[in-house]
Amino acid sequence: MHETVAAPAHPPADAESPFPPSGGSDDDAAQRPWWRRKAGLITQWALVLAALAAVPLYRDELPDLGAVWTAASHADPGWLTMVVLAVAGSMGAFARLQRRLLRVGGLRMTLRRAFAITYAGNALSTTLPAGPAVSVVYTFRQFRRGGASARLATAVILAGGVITTTAYSLVGLLALLADPHARGPALIALSVPLVLAVPLVPALRRPRLRARLTAPLRRAHGFALAHPRIAPYAERLAGVRDVLRPTARDWAALVSLALLNWVFDILALLSAAHAVGIDVAPNGVAIAYFAAQAAGSMLPLLPGGLGAIEGSMAASLVAFGATLSPAAAAVGVYRLVSYWAVVAVGWLAWATLHEPARIRSRLTAVGNFLMDGLTAFAFVTPYTTVPLQAPEARRP
Repeated sequence: MHETVAAPAHPPADAESPFPPSGGSDDDAAQRPWWRRKAGLITQWALVLAALAAVPLYRDELPDLGAVWTAASHADPGWLTMVVLAVAGSMGAFARLQRRLLRVGGLRMTLRRAFAITYAGNALSTTLPAGPAVSVVYTFRQFRRGGASARLATAVILAGGVITTTAYSLVGLLALLADPHARGPALIALSVPLVLAVPLVPALRRPRLRARLTAPLRRAHGFALAHPRIAPYAERLAGVRDVLRPTARDWAALVSLALLNWVFDILALLSAAHAVGIDVAPNGVAIAYFAAQAAGSMLPLLPGGLGAIEGSMAASLVAFGATLSPAAAAVGVYRLVSYWAVVAVGWLAWATLHEPARIRSRLTAVGNFLMDGLTAFAFVTPYTTVPLQAPEARRP
């Protein structure tokens, strides 16, 4: 087992961004008008206010709020507990995935700190303008503060993104194949690349044909390394293989955690649907989940996909047989836990990591209590046992 690396009190002096700088300086940013510096935030609020202003125009098509409240207030407590556990399991799986990648790179990080970084990064990503980019830089700096080298921190972020995106695509594909109506189009879409790939298999076994087929890739790689703006990205991508060398056991754990990250989130939505009395098949809930994710990604300026995700998710549940008011109640319960509660815990985790000592001391008791509870709820762990009692070490 690797020894735990203690986190330094301050970031290392050579801490660098995981990506090349954009070229602007702090002085140039300070000289710009305030409305240009806050353009992203202004745009977000303008979209939110526009959506709220448009609500009266569509009130006849919206669910009855009284019926929604009745359905939500009479939700089954057992299923509501499952919603909380599933959301905690999803966040825990992602935190453990990043922790496992750090471990593969030779760095041991406490489970508490991994949870705090995951929740804080999620809060930044889903509430701030350009949140995903801010979250990447924040996570990188936290890994560096925890003792990771710049190459390892970058490799973990890139590899984690590739693994979770691949798992996302796999779970979505399985959901489509499980649905009788979507199975045909999905199989047709899969058959096209397979048919094109079949002739390439014997061709790749011949050196000359293999060299011709791979020549465009080699030229593209050479162009990327020669281009002054693309070269830093290409070098960092190429460096992932040198920093991270997972074993077969590591790969099994990483793939399992990436799949559980999405499966638990879908389970949370399924539990919310059952909590309000909606009887819908798991593959229908999975399709509704991925449809909502797609809708949220089409409007990236909305914080956390607010509005787009809720509307698409409720409409999809209605398409699978639910009535409108219970569907809206199920989505409301799911988003209350998976978005609002997770964001609240994330900003609390951010405060415990960054605020001055006098403020941190006031939040330590609450933060440790919540993190211990969420750590215990995230019970899935392919490589270690999660302690149900409070760990001795405190979160930095």
